[in-house]
Amino acid sequence: MIVFSVKPLFSILLVTLSLLIAVIVLFPSTPFSERSLARNPLLEKQDIWSVQRLLDWRPCKWWMEGGSTALPAESNGYIRVDCYGGLNQMRRDFCDGVGIAHLLNATLILPKFEVAAYWNESSGFADVFDVDYFIQQMNGFVKVVKELPAEIALREPFRVDCSKRKSHFDYIESVLPSLMEHHYISITPAMNQRSDRYPLYAKAGRCQACYKALRLSRTLEKKSSELLDTIPKPFLSLHLRFEPDMVAYSQCEYAGLSHASVEAIEAARGDRKPWTGDAARVWRNRGKCPLTPNETALILQALSIPTNTTIYLAAGDGLMEIEGLTNVYTNVYTKSTLLRGEDFTSMHGNTKAALDYYVSINSDSYMATYFGNMDKMVAAMRASQGLFKTLFLSRRAFAEFTSKGLKGEELSQALWRVHRDDFMVGRGSALPDCFCEFKL
Repeated sequence: MIVFSVKPLFSILLVTLSLLIAVIVLFPSTPFSERSLARNPLLEKQDIWSVQRLLDWRPCKWWMEGGSTALPAESNGYIRVDCYGGLNQMRRDFCDGVGIAHLLNATLILPKFEVAAYWNESSGFADVFDVDYFIQQMNGFVKVVKELPAEIALREPFRVDCSKRKSHFDYIESVLPSLMEHHYISITPAMNQRSDRYPLYAKAGRCQACYKALRLSRTLEKKSSELLDTIPKPFLSLHLRFEPDMVAYSQCEYAGLSHASVEAIEAARGDRKPWTGDAARVWRNRGKCPLTPNETALILQALSIPTNTTIYLAAGDGLMEIEGLTNVYTNVYTKSTLLRGEDFTSMHGNTKAALDYYVSINSDSYMATYFGNMDKMVAAMRASQGLFKTLFLSRRAFAEFTSKGLKGEELSQALWRVHRDDFMVGRGSALPDCFCEFKL
């Protein structure tokens, strides 16, 4: 019969328990601490770029590997694409015009970039893009000429208005007859024309123009490269949209803005009055209101972006309330602070936008608070180069969560989950027409 002594065993247990209590009291931040678990409920939370992606967007093989084809010996005439707005809106319209010219078997004359006081703009296509490279890269997709034949050059093109056409608008039925009659027409592509109606060869021309043929002019690329070299690496390029015209256009109101910001917004409103009451809440919850710099900083922190991150601010002139970002993220750079004064003051809207475009494509990571023409183009170009640290901040999620009263750590975790899921599947990261999903 074996007998155990109870007293020594009890003494050992008592000493062990005492030591454990002492560790918990003296070191409350240990992994075993209840208080630590309560304070950090997502111990496994990582920065957003460490999330494992499920798929990537890559250029589709059908146009990347398809190559060019022999064009008809005779074209049906000449098309000039008239482009309006900011740089990337004009780029979008011009790329559409390339597809249309291919569709109609037309010769493409270099586009006309409209002079726009609103955009502080006077530069033309050749001031921004490398013309010779574009013509070379489009060989076999569409014929491009710098100048018109003498018998046509002296007259203005016949204007074909596509802008107000309905969704069933067809270029072959509606535009080709004018091209055949006048031999020289100008168009602004209809925004509501669905490009999925294009034949495959016309789509290929559009993809080739957007993602392989358009590169910055040598002068502008040199200046952009010099700007890129001045930014401390690694860095995040942040496209922040909180200018007076953007806020006025959104028809949103914000509490707590400075007097100067309120005045600037009111001056830009014109006939666009802000929504009020329930309509304003519905509008904001649909994600229609631009994120403020302060809201942007809050989301970046929720995504575990360190506050000492180097940030290049890709933004237009007149950005408001920037202190809401720079008070939290202190290593913020802009083109106006990095470029020599004479370089910057001599530049116009398109060339300034081209700098942001170039830097954003070549940044270590890219985030945007909007889903505009520049953001779509930058994301697509980054995807074409295998750069997938790209994310669009969700205005809709932020509005919905804050309208429900979420704040502090609860809001932070909710924002983290939404953006984690978006990043995993690359939601909104590329233009679908020329890119295909690639499962990882």
